Amino acid sequence: MSARVVIAGNWKMNMTPSQARQFISELTPMVAGKDKCDIVLCVPYVDIPAAVEAAKGTNIRIGAENVHFEDKGAFTGEVSCAMLKEVGAEYVIIGHSERRQYFGETDETVNLRTKAALAAGFKVLLCLGEVKEQRLAGITDEVVSMQTKLDLAGISAEEMKNVIITYEPVWAIGTGLTATPEQADETCGVIRATVASLYGEEVAEALTIQYGGSMNDKNAAELLAKANVNGGLIGGASLIPEKFTAIVDAANA
Repeated sequence: MSARVVIAGNWKMNMTPSQARQFISELTPMVAGKDKCDIVLCVPYVDIPAAVEAAKGTNIRIGAENVHFEDKGAFTGEVSCAMLKEVGAEYVIIGHSERRQYFGETDETVNLRTKAALAAGFKVLLCLGEVKEQRLAGITDEVVSMQTKLDLAGISAEEMKNVIITYEPVWAIGTGLTATPEQADETCGVIRATVASLYGEEVAEALTIQYGGSMNDKNAAELLAKANVNGGLIGGASLIPEKFTAIVDAANA
């Protein structure tokens, strides 16, 4: 069973609800019928209802950028799985490097959020990757293997059907730097081998592993041509319909 290609946009803290509606109305005809990949937009919480409504009846799915692991409680500023379900989100990003860097996310909290999201029926885009110092020290393989094991602790092989792992070298997030296609393929291969050691070859081969470090309309085709790269989590280029469409086109080539 080969992995499904998934092209997902991560809008981060961009776009108001009205801008989300306008963006999706522009994007819809541009990506219509392009079914060799799944197309997802992960948007700010306040945009989700507008985005879900605008994407209704299209091949665009809507996700959130984070979710808490508790059902409810005194967690000011957080959002629960039940809240996201009710407004129509289907996917959720967990463990993005910006959440880890700026908001204190750890592999433990990433694991808790992932378990909660899977239990609630979401598809999870689970992000992991090394920082520049770890890459320069030559320990990328050890770092991503450890993160994979910690972030997936206690998750079953059956639940893995709803997990997408996004390899995002932290040094390539929002910097304009990109791992070479060879680096991306090699590290995604390490993640796949780690998953195989945990769950077996069949689960590993079916697992979608995205690349998430400054993939754009110019480099997408070369990255997506690699055997272990099954899509992308797109930042800046997901805010421009033409650029995002070019990446979808590369995945459909």
